[in-house]
Amino acid sequence: MSIPLAFIAIVIIGVLLYGIIRSRLLQSKLLDAAAQREKHTPKAAEVPKHFTSAGSRIQEFEVTQPKKHVQQNQSVESRETYESRENLESRETHESRESHESRRNHESRVHESASRQIDELSMEEREKYDARDQARDENIVALRLLVEDLFEVDRSGNGEGATDLKQEQSSVELRNSWIQHYEAPLNEHAAFIEQEEIGSGIRMMETAEIENNDIQDRIEREGGKTGEVQISLAWDDFNDLDLHLFCPSGERIYFNNRKSACGGELDVDMNVRPTSEKAVENIVWPEKAPLGKYKVGVHFYKHHSKEDTTTVCTFRARIRTHGKTRDYSGSITHGQAMQMVTSFTLNR
Repeated sequence: MSIPLAFIAIVIIGVLLYGIIRSRLLQSKLLDAAAQREKHTPKAAEVPKHFTSAGSRIQEFEVTQPKKHVQQNQSVESRETYESRENLESRETHESRESHESRRNHESRVHESASRQIDELSMEEREKYDARDQARDENIVALRLLVEDLFEVDRSGNGEGATDLKQEQSSVELRNSWIQHYEAPLNEHAAFIEQEEIGSGIRMMETAEIENNDIQDRIEREGGKTGEVQISLAWDDFNDLDLHLFCPSGERIYFNNRKSACGGELDVDMNVRPTSEKAVENIVWPEKAPLGKYKVGVHFYKHHSKEDTTTVCTFRARIRTHGKTRDYSGSITHGQAMQMVTSFTLNR
């Protein structure tokens, strides 16, 4: 009885020992195999994560060792993309800041740059301007707006005070009669001129010329006003030039429409008769000038054949807006169309 039990116990113990040994051998083989696989298996490589300047992730991925060259190229491209986006965002931020500053400056300005002048044009632009200018000259002739000798010239006087009150009243009546007959054609011609965006060739005056410019003295001499917006025209002979101002409202201020609904007024109008060789005209808004674009026109209404007065008249123009002044000079010939001299814009 005892012998079989001992044998059974020995067999069981042997089987257990065999199982343990076999298990350990198998585990050892598995560990060796795993070690071999790990030894010969490529390691995973991680590409650094990229972020925008705002902190948002651009991309994150893994590439195995056999594709290392692809990973490197993608890493370079990723870096270039990152730098490109960084530069773009930086540029956009800079442009946005400049745009904001530009808008802020734009809103604070009340006197913008004047219109371009003909000497600033390219050859092609100048050819087109000359064609339009010829059309304007033909238009004023076709509309029969060239004023003949309406007035009897007094050759006995010299300079200011050469005519008496009766003669002055008579000359005003004659011009009123003329405008009653020609108001519609003159309005048509003015509308044609208003379409032009290029100035007729005036130039900004030099500092020394401005210092000797007596426009304000002439305005004060004639009892003219000053205001937050003021456009003045002066010339040095007995000709009759007329100042025309195209307002943002669509109105035109000139000798036959001296006060506009938008608050402007032509308060000085000279040389209907040849009364002065130091002539001036003045349009003014004492306050509350409307915002928008203004265009300044000059019309050579009448050539007075008196003393050294010729058919070519040199003029000076002064534009004053909210304390800022610009002085210009130019010339116009009798028979020439009304000239769009310059423009300016009032903003908030």
